[in-house]
Amino acid sequence: MPFGYASPEQIMRDKADYARKGIARGRSVVVLQYEHGILFVAPNPSRALHKISEIYDRIGFAAVGRYNEFEALRLAGIRYADINGYTYDRGDVTARGLANVYAQNLGQIFTESVKSFEVEIVVAEVGETPESDQIYRLTFDGSVFDEHGTSAMGGQAEAVSGRLKERYREGMPLAEALSAALFALTEPGGDQPPATQLEVAVLDRNRPHRKFQRLTGARLTALLAEGEAAAPAAEGEQEGPAEPDKPAESGKPAESGKPAAGKTGNGKTANGRSAKGKDDKAPPTAPEGEIDTGSGD
Repeated sequence: MPFGYASPEQIMRDKADYARKGIARGRSVVVLQYEHGILFVAPNPSRALHKISEIYDRIGFAAVGRYNEFEALRLAGIRYADINGYTYDRGDVTARGLANVYAQNLGQIFTESVKSFEVEIVVAEVGETPESDQIYRLTFDGSVFDEHGTSAMGGQAEAVSGRLKERYREGMPLAEALSAALFALTEPGGDQPPATQLEVAVLDRNRPHRKFQRLTGARLTALLAEGEAAAPAAEGEQEGPAEPDKPAESGKPAESGKPAAGKTGNGKTANGRSAKGKDDKAPPTAPEGEIDTGSGD
């Protein structure tokens, strides 16, 4: 065996590990459906470098990983959409077709290049109805996942996805969906990022023509405040005051180890009558070693 030989399986494993480590260094991004479309949320303190962008009229793009690599993919997607929309029809440009193009490019780069792309992307398209919305997540090796309702990617994708499913429900208002996304992106016990360090955008099916819109400034601040007011109670928090112990019939709390009020230990009521009736005989005495429950049975 020549020196320096590595099997194809080992090479692919090394490429995959390299890409995953690069992606894990980036902050997670959340994409989810809400009442009137699709919401994109990403922690991003930079005002110049965007993780969330518009591809075409009804199609949005989100990415994590190495910026120069997913920016090249974004520009290639815009060129593909413009050429096909101009050559054929604007309605022929779909997220499914764009995801297939990205999958082919990423798969070819992963298998043929020395270095794989350190990126993970989401391509989403808003439809006329929530049932026709499309969300596709693509990994560094060209694998495509058809997501339903929510999608999370980045270094802590599994933990973020788990927290997101705790809060997500179909048909959420925009403010509530934003609150759920921030809850998922925030580590337990941590502080949510302020509005100035968030990148938020929507694909709003009710907007004419171009559906993509960024949420910034006063509108984003108002949505954050509305979402905090409507956020559900924290998990494990008691919903109401504990029910107090019920007092005994005599007006005093029952003491541990004593029979309930109104009965004595010999099966008779407080007035001396048998618990079962005045004509019943008293129960036989329990044999030695057994406990007399005083039930009168």
